[in-house]
Amino acid sequence: MNPMATPTALIVIDAQESFRHRPYWVDAEYDAYRPAQQALINGAKARGVPVVQIFHVDGEAPFSLASGTIRTLEGLDITPDAVFHKARHSALVGSGLDVWLISHGIRRVIISGVRTEQRCETTTRHASDLGFGVTYVTEATLTFPMTDAHGRVWPTAEIKAATELVLDGRFARIATVTTAFDA
Repeated sequence: MNPMATPTALIVIDAQESFRHRPYWVDAEYDAYRPAQQALINGAKARGVPVVQIFHVDGEAPFSLASGTIRTLEGLDITPDAVFHKARHSALVGSGLDVWLISHGIRRVIISGVRTEQRCETTTRHASDLGFGVTYVTEATLTFPMTDAHGRVWPTAEIKAATELVLDGRFARIATVTTAFDA
């Protein structure tokens, strides 16, 4: 089946320098994520799939426009077809993204970007609830180890596995960079 049969857009969520200024930033996690994200961006461009870049912007540094960190993470080469700013976890709240997708006839979104379990997962659930087909590319998402209320440290592999568990078949199709554009 032709992957372009359903009009699709790649959404790159919050892949911005702001995160380097957070205490939980881990260079090794970024080094693992960056090639997958870039391959997904390149794959979209090669197929004529629009690339939409989302930036999280709020009034506090490092997420304020005045901070100078609302720009693409160094090492990623992205020339987006559209750019949106958001102030909530979901890229579909108050950004105008939903209007853009509908006005461009997009019915399927491929989700990638920063904060696997937070911004990417929330946008995935929201897009699914709005009726979009959603493909979630875990390897092209970035997150960092987290500590729960009981003091347990959750490695990124476990966070990503848990995210896949709750999304797969309910809110999204889980894919790899190589299968993301399959229908």
